[in-house]
Amino acid sequence: MCLAIPAKVISIEGSNALVTIEDVEYQASLLLIDDVHPGDFVMIHAGFAIEKVDAEEAAETLRLLNEIAANSPQ
Repeated sequence: MCLAIPAKVISIEGSNALVTIEDVEYQASLLLIDDVHPGDFVMIHAGFAIEKVDAEEAAETLRLLNEIAANSPQ
């Protein structure tokens, strides 16, 4: 099973972006998608941005992932 996490693009340098996922910063490759700008939201999988999403979809996806994590057996 593959899982992608929504992240907000903070800055871009070449084909790499600094993104945040719930206030934690990561580096992500932008090689697989075009037309990404700071402030956009992207889905991250295995260190690659794989698609752009809007802010509402990103927030809802994070909410659902957090709900799943909270209800998972430890």
